[in-house]
Amino acid sequence: MADVPRETIQKVVGTRRLKEAMPKPAKGRIFVVANQKGGVGKTTTAVNIAAALSMGGLKVLVVDLDPQGNASTALGVEHKVSMGVYEVLMGSTQIKDVIQKCAGFPVLDCLPSNTSLAQAEINLVSMVARESRLKDALNEIKDNYDYIFIDCPPSLGLLTVNAFSAATEVLIPIQCEYYALEGLSQLLETYKIVKQRLNSELTLSTIVLTMFDSRTRLANDVVANVRSHFPRELIDIPIPRAVRLSEAPSYSQTVMTYDPSSTGAIAYMQVAREIAERGKAFDSNVVRIDHKLLNKTGDIA
Repeated sequence: MADVPRETIQKVVGTRRLKEAMPKPAKGRIFVVANQKGGVGKTTTAVNIAAALSMGGLKVLVVDLDPQGNASTALGVEHKVSMGVYEVLMGSTQIKDVIQKCAGFPVLDCLPSNTSLAQAEINLVSMVARESRLKDALNEIKDNYDYIFIDCPPSLGLLTVNAFSAATEVLIPIQCEYYALEGLSQLLETYKIVKQRLNSELTLSTIVLTMFDSRTRLANDVVANVRSHFPRELIDIPIPRAVRLSEAPSYSQTVMTYDPSSTGAIAYMQVAREIAERGKAFDSNVVRIDHKLLNKTGDIA
């Protein structure tokens, strides 16, 4: 079948809510989506999980903290000339004034990136409380959302440290390919330092496997490796390597609206529901502390 010209593809104008709503957390959850290795599916994971949770009836905000602005593009949000997260970090505007609604999603918002964000790493160095600028801004609006996802740049600089300081949970996408675990120890070291010095509430709660090709032995070896090292954190629903996932952003859409019946969309929907289901246990009588499950009395569950 011939390719459909891009001009004939209409942007999403509305989404159907899921027949079975996703459970609402007792308290808002703030995820930092991080991995200093580029090309592992950070942005794809952040925007599609956010879109799926929103379709499940939950209020979601995506913070695009990457100067490339890919999350803003995928959500159909204008970001090249408008003010965004850079101005918020610099204190020149209020966060509520630059949050934008995502077309077609009644309860999905985006705090966009822009080209000025590339200067943030330099400009933050001399600022007071430079590691907590994002946290202070999110404190003003976090009660308005069930979930906030912060899409980080592929680095461990001040922008990523700001995201770690502002979040309550860490979500790490791991690519099912060679070198997938290379450098992960450095990311975990950053996580531990931030947890000790800046944000004691931060928890490594979620790992998602991306770009999975079941036909290769290597991909299956990576999955087995991650299962053995992170049995509690892993969501054991690998995201397949799929063309539709790559195509969707070029039409300013997530795969949830671009092709909701595709394998990629179905996998991300399942991952999103698992995150929401885990949120119920997270907020009830079980607390995760350093890879152990403790009940409220402090005994091992």
